[in-house]
Amino acid sequence: MKRERAKVKRGKMKNKLKSTLCLLFVIIFLLSVVFGSLSIIIRSSHADSGYYTSAKAMCVMESSSKRVLASKNKEEKLAMASTTKIMTAITAIESGKDLDESFVISPKAVGVSGTSLYLRAGEEFTLRDLLYGLMLISGNDASVAIGEYCGGTVNNFVDMMNKKVKEIGAENSHFDNTHGLDSKTHYTTAYDLALITSYAMQNETFKDIVSTKNTKITNADEKSRYLKNKNKLLSSLDGCNGVKTGFTDDAGRCLVTSCERDGMNVVCVVLNCGPMFEESASLIDRAFKEYHLIDLTSGYAFKNKIAVDSGQQEYVQIGTYGKYFYPLKNGELKKVSYAYDIQDHIEAPVEKGRIVGEVKVFIDKDLHFTEKIYTMENVRRNSIWEKLKDLVEKW
Repeated sequence: MKRERAKVKRGKMKNKLKSTLCLLFVIIFLLSVVFGSLSIIIRSSHADSGYYTSAKAMCVMESSSKRVLASKNKEEKLAMASTTKIMTAITAIESGKDLDESFVISPKAVGVSGTSLYLRAGEEFTLRDLLYGLMLISGNDASVAIGEYCGGTVNNFVDMMNKKVKEIGAENSHFDNTHGLDSKTHYTTAYDLALITSYAMQNETFKDIVSTKNTKITNADEKSRYLKNKNKLLSSLDGCNGVKTGFTDDAGRCLVTSCERDGMNVVCVVLNCGPMFEESASLIDRAFKEYHLIDLTSGYAFKNKIAVDSGQQEYVQIGTYGKYFYPLKNGELKKVSYAYDIQDHIEAPVEKGRIVGEVKVFIDKDLHFTEKIYTMENVRRNSIWEKLKDLVEKW
């Protein structure tokens, strides 16, 4: 009897152990699924270059060289919200219209949905003042008024925007309007928007407007509106000098930021990014920490003269014009190499500025730019009497 009870007890213990092991196996399996999914989510939040962002797309670009320093889904076509107005502003500034000439606001520019400057039909403003209203407080009505004034009609102006964006080289962008309200065929990419902004920031008028924190605009009746820039990084991020915020339901929160430190200007684009200010600041700080602007022409190592045939001097000085700055990471400088193709002599007369060769600059064996090498002075040809004199001296 005791043996049977012990046997039953052992059987129950085995069954309980089996149940416990099965439960543990299920728990381990579920945990692996959860943490596996979590690791996928975490990995997808990191940019192609290892920079963290929750943005759907991101691009950090050095403005002068257009080198991409960090990116995530930079070629994906997305809605851009009011960052559209970067293109609106630079198109208007370069349209040839007088920035300080006043014009009358039409009824079509009044009551446009979204953020507003609250323009009234019949008011008169200068184009410059409306550009401040466009870029500081994101006035959708200002964008329509600007489009009508600079393009004759808004549709004509949008055509001007699409033409200019192709000239800039942003091949994956298309505009349907001047303000950025959602439309299926109104889109850009993070890379294109960085390219557009880098171009726009070369214009001093544009740069002055987007770097302004607060200002006042006054209509022809001397009634003023006070404007405060929505881009709070202008006050909190070292070196920040622009440029534009944006939000729509389709686009989410969008931000384009420009920042200059130690002569290097970086543009950061985040599209559909909840913590857009915090993440943009973090991305920019990291870019400045990892990259430095280097003059690649300082590494040139070619002879600074070549022989002159039949000239009044034996040699002519040669060299390059200007400098070429490029952002490099720590340790990348040793990957820079140069290849020279220079003629060894030249026939007189020689004019200053004649091309006598070129230098190619490679980074990690990839060609980055080619620069011409020029004569740096004039050399006159020997006269026949000077030639005879030379012959006599040699004889």
